[in-house]
Amino acid sequence: MDTNEFCCSTHLIDGDGNFNVEGVDKFMKEAKIAECGLSYAVVAIMGPQSSGKSTLLNQLFRTDFREMDAFKGRSQTTKGIWMAKCVGIEPCTIVMDLEGTDGRERGEDDTAFEKQSALFALAVSDIVLINMWCHDIGREQAANKPLLKTVFQVMMRLFSPRKTTMLFVIRDKTRTPLENLEPVLREDIQKIWDAVPKPEAHKETPLNEFFNVEVVALSSFEEKEEQFKEQVESLRQRFHHSIAPGGLAGDRRGVVPASGFSFSAEQIWKVIKENKDLDLPAHKVMVATVRCEEIANEKFSYFIENEEWRELEEAVQTQHVRGFGKKLTAILDTCLTVYDAEATYFDEGVRSSKRKQLEDRLLQLVHPAYQAMLGHIRSGTLNKFKEAFNNALNEGKNFSAAAADCRELFMSQFDEASAGADIDQANWDSSKVRDKLSRDIDAHIDSVRAAKLSDLTTMYEKNLDEALSGPVEALLDGASSDTWPAIKKLLLREKEKAITGLSGSLSGFEMDAATKDKMLSKLENHARGIVEGKAREEAGRVLMRMKDRFSMLFSHDSEQMPRVWTGKEDIRAITKTARSASLKLLSIMAVIRLDDEADSIESTLSLALMDPKAASSTNKSTSVDTLASSTWDKIPSSKTLITPVQCKSLWRQFKAETEYTVGQAITAQEASKRNSNWLPPPWAIVALLILGFNEFMTLLRNPLYLCVIFVVFLVLKALWVQLNVSGEFSHGVLPGLISLSTKFLPTVMNLLKKLAEAGHGQANASHQQNPPLSARSGFSSTASSEVTSSGKGNEHSSSPSAHHKAQ
Repeated sequence: MDTNEFCCSTHLIDGDGNFNVEGVDKFMKEAKIAECGLSYAVVAIMGPQSSGKSTLLNQLFRTDFREMDAFKGRSQTTKGIWMAKCVGIEPCTIVMDLEGTDGRERGEDDTAFEKQSALFALAVSDIVLINMWCHDIGREQAANKPLLKTVFQVMMRLFSPRKTTMLFVIRDKTRTPLENLEPVLREDIQKIWDAVPKPEAHKETPLNEFFNVEVVALSSFEEKEEQFKEQVESLRQRFHHSIAPGGLAGDRRGVVPASGFSFSAEQIWKVIKENKDLDLPAHKVMVATVRCEEIANEKFSYFIENEEWRELEEAVQTQHVRGFGKKLTAILDTCLTVYDAEATYFDEGVRSSKRKQLEDRLLQLVHPAYQAMLGHIRSGTLNKFKEAFNNALNEGKNFSAAAADCRELFMSQFDEASAGADIDQANWDSSKVRDKLSRDIDAHIDSVRAAKLSDLTTMYEKNLDEALSGPVEALLDGASSDTWPAIKKLLLREKEKAITGLSGSLSGFEMDAATKDKMLSKLENHARGIVEGKAREEAGRVLMRMKDRFSMLFSHDSEQMPRVWTGKEDIRAITKTARSASLKLLSIMAVIRLDDEADSIESTLSLALMDPKAASSTNKSTSVDTLASSTWDKIPSSKTLITPVQCKSLWRQFKAETEYTVGQAITAQEASKRNSNWLPPPWAIVALLILGFNEFMTLLRNPLYLCVIFVVFLVLKALWVQLNVSGEFSHGVLPGLISLSTKFLPTVMNLLKKLAEAGHGQANASHQQNPPLSARSGFSSTASSEVTSSGKGNEHSSSPSAHHKAQ
């Protein structure tokens, strides 16, 4: 017996069922129970072994009952019935700690003491705490239900009715609210009460005549110690003034004075032990249920904390684990084998049932890891498929054959790998993951097929662009009567070439005829679209093309040489020819002519634009402008590039922009005529001969005048050549005068310098030799010839002496 100033306790009934009379008497004296009169309460606790009853009492009432040492294993701690006085609670409260109801130390057949102690606790206590696990609620063989059923029946037969408070303490409460747990528990208790046979006197007596049922829930002491202590402290407050009206103790009828408690308890125990009818049915199933449940929970907790499992679970979250199925099977088998070893002596039916529940919980726990493993297998297989499929295509293998072969190979690899992830304890189905892989492979094949087909189509479309764009543009640029037939022939040739190539490339894709025809038709339309697009593009530049053609024909002769307007050309005829060619280009660019359909666009444009008078006389009776329309006759709008109204507008703009070129040609022709005619008119020559006859005769009579005139002529000729008078006046009279005025003085000075140099050379020559008269007379001609040659860039010299001086 352990006693101190705060708490005193004693062994009320030992494990053999012997009532400790001396110990109780001593306890009554030390605790001064006899002085309490009727102001005391008795509290008892019952429940499974090692369920934390003593721990709860020590925390709740500050007692010092011996508690189980978890580090030494789970075993019987409390033997028989212990009794102690609570500390710090008014009124005086006595608490009894009962031996567990399913201890292995007594064996499954020796359960009489458990039943007797439970009945004794109900008989002498005002408040009975029923310690039970939260997960036992709703179970048929849990929470001492069979024992309570027998106790209810026997107590009514042995004792007069006395209302006792039964406080069910739910341990290790889960997330389920107490409001949801309590109705289930009360319903179970009521069912037990309704099912027990009752004597005639109490057949209609309700449960609340004998018992006041209360329910309270506590958190786990090991996992949530602080929260557990707070809840226990709250529960402790309910035991203060428990015997007061409305208090927890309930009915106080029949209570004996405190001085007679020891004798009363001894007599009650004696009656219970001698009553043969109190031999309660064996509760083998109940004990097995509780113990197998505890063992299963222990093994489940062990599995969760198993280091090998934790490493496996962590690894499978990030990567593929080789031998996953074998490793997990071994871990599960070890856990279940240990359970079988510890639960082997319990009822077989209960043991198998709890084993199945444990196995289900374990499989539910490991199933996410299995799913993760299948996910790694699926993703890895898919990546390998993509790589192998891509390599097969790069090696030139047929697309459909490569897809079928790779699909079959890697689906079989997935089946093999998923079989390696299976565990022996479960028959899990991996078909959903397999179907997902199959869909992913098909989706990848479809995406690659679409990409390949798109690349093929793009390649052939690009080839068509290169084969058609340049030639079509060149043909339209040199528009003639054969332009559209040539374009049509080119289109047909390139289109057939592209369609043949694409059709051959599509043979490896095993597509249906409708899809193939659709792709070929799309390529054919693309080829036609290139031509039509290029035609529309060129039609947008038709005015520039018309002006270029006009300029080429108007400014160049038949030999493609630049035309020189000498005055002999027929500008009107040339202009008409060039405009006709430009109009021809306009008519060719007006519509798309890829079909064998004749039209009268050229004649219509020629009649309306080149010969408007004839057109007006033709349409005089109707007064209708043939080009006053937005469509061509018998030509659909889809083939129209330039409408009649646009043609008329373009022609008007074309004529306006080419009029200047024609005007310039006419001006150049007239200027050429003026520059080539330097002689005066014939009548002027006749007038000069008649009127200047006397002067002419005077010159003949006096040769000196003739020499002077000749010298003046030479000087003027030299100035004419040096100043390039004809060239200066070709730009106009005023510009010519301004230019000559700036060049006149330098030219005269240069001429005089040349003459001085020539005279100085002649003087040196006469100093050595007196030349004949013929040599002196040749001076003037030599000098003038030399001056003239200098004005022409020294192209040639008139005499050897001049040539010598030039050197």
